[in-house]
Amino acid sequence: MRFLRATAMRILAILAFLCASMLIAAPAQAAITGQSATNTATTVTYQFAYTGSPAYARVYIDTDRDPGTGFAQGGVGADYLLENAGLYRHNGGGWSWTPVSPVTYSGSGGTARWTIDRAGIGESATPNDADLVFQVEAPLETSAKLTHVYSGGGSGTTVTYTPSTAAFANPDRGLYHHTGDCDKNDFSLATLQDYRAGQHISLVMCVFYLSEYRDAPIGQAALDQLQQQFATVRAAGLKMILRFAYTASTDGADAPKDRVLAHLDQLAPYLSANADVIHVMQAGFVGAWGEWYYTQNFGNAGVVSATDWANRKAVTDKILSVLPSSRMVQLRTPAIKRTMYGTAALSPAQAHGGSPQARLGHHNDCFLAGPDDYGTYTDPAVEYPYLEAETTYLAMGGETCNPNPPRSDCPTALDELSRFHWTYLNTDYHTGVLSGWNSGGCLAEVGRRLGYRLTLQSGTYPATATRGGTLPVSITIKNEGWAAPVNPRNLELVLRSGTATYRLPLSGDPRKWLAGTTTTLSQPVTLPASMPAGSYALLLALPDPQLGSRPEYSIRLANTGTWEPGTGLNNLLHTITIS
Repeated sequence: MRFLRATAMRILAILAFLCASMLIAAPAQAAITGQSATNTATTVTYQFAYTGSPAYARVYIDTDRDPGTGFAQGGVGADYLLENAGLYRHNGGGWSWTPVSPVTYSGSGGTARWTIDRAGIGESATPNDADLVFQVEAPLETSAKLTHVYSGGGSGTTVTYTPSTAAFANPDRGLYHHTGDCDKNDFSLATLQDYRAGQHISLVMCVFYLSEYRDAPIGQAALDQLQQQFATVRAAGLKMILRFAYTASTDGADAPKDRVLAHLDQLAPYLSANADVIHVMQAGFVGAWGEWYYTQNFGNAGVVSATDWANRKAVTDKILSVLPSSRMVQLRTPAIKRTMYGTAALSPAQAHGGSPQARLGHHNDCFLAGPDDYGTYTDPAVEYPYLEAETTYLAMGGETCNPNPPRSDCPTALDELSRFHWTYLNTDYHTGVLSGWNSGGCLAEVGRRLGYRLTLQSGTYPATATRGGTLPVSITIKNEGWAAPVNPRNLELVLRSGTATYRLPLSGDPRKWLAGTTTTLSQPVTLPASMPAGSYALLLALPDPQLGSRPEYSIRLANTGTWEPGTGLNNLLHTITIS
């Protein structure tokens, strides 16, 4: 920095000070991401990523953590300033600085990085910490405050992450397409790939009709067709919402219980072999469209006897037995589950325990269509609280079917999508409802918040570690979506140096990262004794347990500058030295 800089530059700095003092809104922060502060026993390293080609990169360092002393900037009182390759001490009285020393600095490739002596700035706060604000100019962009807590002996890193509001595809959640009967209309690989790449959609609906087989075993041609559909969905990197039915007519021409059970035995190997691309299976089979109302064999039009209920439960139990236990089954109304499996809502202790209650979720295919959503609810005063509790841990989804303002407008839609923890929704039907959401300004939010939306908040990592020793990490993640992930998901800390990659399992179950909650993963992981010494990037992986080699099936975190589409890894923006 040149201390006799132009008067205009001083005026800009003073204006920035005045703006902060008057609580004028801070500048946009989009240009600065991945702020971090790392220390060894004798040095401190500061780093952030930026966009554009700024002339100046800065770190304001508030060593006493007193915003009333030092230069006021972004809520701190900076006692020291790093600007490009120089360290300066504040003199008091506004923009007035004394040079301390040159420092090691690099500012190329969109990353600013400094390494300075700890002695050069002192450590006057207790217990040895500092508040930091990062900045580039021009244009002027200023970060939020970051607090760095020094470690005493060579470790200690704090990284804050910038959330993203971008729309993007993630597995097992979001809007879905339903464009034709799955038993007749072949999925197109190119079309499915465009859903994911161009529309941020990772789910498709497959309603597979077995109309020809009400009185006979399923033919091999139909089974081959089903397998082909699974294969196309897998090749495209999507997953399937699956339902079987016998009729699309209100005549309810379905099959009797014993035929359904026999068909499920035939389907069992196909469900097992393709569970990796089944997001969820709807109970189906019974009645028109597999929605359990108009039916010739299981109690018609809401008149259901005890025998009919026993037959319905036999079908449900059979589905649960042939579908791999890692996948949930959805029932059409809360009353169906409450009648067959008890009226108590699933408890946190039961969640993900493998029982029928823990695997039976819900779908509503006339969302917001009327006061009771066209028969979805029989007693909302009882079923609303029940469904709210259940769907905290169970899959919930469906579609709209009729414009019904004001109930079908944005305020109620957002409230109930959130309250009942919706994971997925049909983007093709009903167009009248969806266009109302678009004009009402909430459709984009629906697309972002269906299911989970996991955002890195901060991370604390060591600067160094030893082969065969432990590596303590603490990573904080917030779920800003409406639901937790519903299917099993692995969790791994990844160390990468060149082509060498080490995946270290972390404890924690993303299915328990509930909507609106913040989770901190804090644990030591053991490093392999055989790994070479060197510098390693830290990354976080949330791969699909059955599709670990497919990056499109890994969870992308909603942050800027962290996602690697080619690897399916989330870069934690920190490098560690292994000795």
